[in-house]
Amino acid sequence: MPKAGPGAADGIIDLYSRRAADWDADRGRGLTVETPWLEAFLAHVPMGGTVLDLGCGSGEPVARYLIEQGRAVTGVDASAGAVDLCRARFPAQDWIVADMRGLDLGRAFDGLIAWHSSFHLTRDDQRALFAVFARHVRPGGVLMFTSGDTDGEAIGQWRGEPLYHASLSTAEYRTRLEAAGFAVIDHAVGDYDRGGVTVWLARRVGGRMDE
Repeated sequence: MPKAGPGAADGIIDLYSRRAADWDADRGRGLTVETPWLEAFLAHVPMGGTVLDLGCGSGEPVARYLIEQGRAVTGVDASAGAVDLCRARFPAQDWIVADMRGLDLGRAFDGLIAWHSSFHLTRDDQRALFAVFARHVRPGGVLMFTSGDTDGEAIGQWRGEPLYHASLSTAEYRTRLEAAGFAVIDHAVGDYDRGGVTVWLARRVGGRMDE
């Protein structure tokens, strides 16, 4: 992939806002990759518990799975079009148009998931996101997010438009999780048995909320 240049991340919200319907069509409804990880996540979230889905997109298929498994979902996405789709599909849940960067909803959840979303942020924005995670996961609650595994930035392509990605190093993700009060439960780098994704699953055990 070509390397990212200055300001390359700035177009992500605009891209997903303009093309919410296209992204929804391309995302598909299958969960062959995600299901084992979602099951591992929900093993730590009580039935009827609350989940914050950061970068929820159109709610398909991840939020739908969480809802069908008996959890109450609050979804946050910066794309108003994507959130409109969520509201139409799952009106009993809570859907919010907001940027995850600096988010403060004033409440904590049993679980927080950021599946294929936070890696669209710059490295500095990802570093700041650990404070958002800590604010929104109650002590004993769980966090799951996907990431890259090599420090750097790159630009992919989707429907002819640039798509920004960034990653911290594996060591830095681990350090920042611990500093924010999370203990890693499971972690896989390029987990080809479960879809080739790099995933972090961690429990909040304490720490400062403003790290």
